Amino acid sequence: MKELPIGRYTNYDTFLHRLDARFKLLAMILFMVIVFLHFPSRAMDFTFYGILFLFIFIFLKIAKLRFRQLLRAIKPMWFMMVFLLIINILVVHTGDAFYLFSFPIYYDALFNTAYIFVRLVLMLAFSLILTATTKPMDLTYALEWYLHPLTWIKVPVHIIAMVISLALRFIPTLMEDTDRFMKAQASRGVDFENGKLKEKVKAIISLIIPLCTSAIQRSSDLADAMEVRGYDPNGKRTRYRIMKFTHRDLFSFLFIALLFSGALTLSILGIDFYMGILL
Repeated sequence: MKELPIGRYTNYDTFLHRLDARFKLLAMILFMVIVFLHFPSRAMDFTFYGILFLFIFIFLKIAKLRFRQLLRAIKPMWFMMVFLLIINILVVHTGDAFYLFSFPIYYDALFNTAYIFVRLVLMLAFSLILTATTKPMDLTYALEWYLHPLTWIKVPVHIIAMVISLALRFIPTLMEDTDRFMKAQASRGVDFENGKLKEKVKAIISLIIPLCTSAIQRSSDLADAMEVRGYDPNGKRTRYRIMKFTHRDLFSFLFIALLFSGALTLSILGIDFYMGILL
């Protein structure tokens, strides 16, 4: 669990690391929208998902991240996916079916589960790449920059951006604490994998209580440290480094905008629109 990279910045000098945090945040949002687009057929859906996975593989290589890190991040989702698959098999009764021990299993139930699983993996992958290539303070600035128009109606934009940034920053810290507490409890004879349901619940409770206590203590220490350093969320703040868009951001934005426009047009008008243009 300590190797789970979500929310942890990796200090490399790559093309993705040098991109403006505001553009990377916008690009992630556009990719998220593409993930949830519906295309005229399932074949086109999964074809486009395959294209997105290809982009993720390229981004991971550019950012010097290992693909197995993404696999480790997906690992906690398997139990949820198995549970979702069982629910879909019991509820969805449309489309063709095959029989498993005289019990009908419909293909639509499998496709619905695959849709959800692929989308969650894609969202997780894009979030991993964003947080691994963007410093927490740069991400805070990007969020604040996009939310700045809300200051006109007295919304505390800086506080919201700081809270989101701190939440992302604490994800790997909480993962490390969880791993440490699990090892400590296992050394005392607590078994998290075997035993009856009642025993597993007790084991989880023995993990949750110290984890919550540790999180509250870390939050209190962080608040004290920020207060000692004179942090005032309502005060006027200046910045040591001003972020500026460069030609790298412009070319990257044009590429992402072209991909997003093509996906959106294909989703709305279908493949016949492009075939008509070509013919």
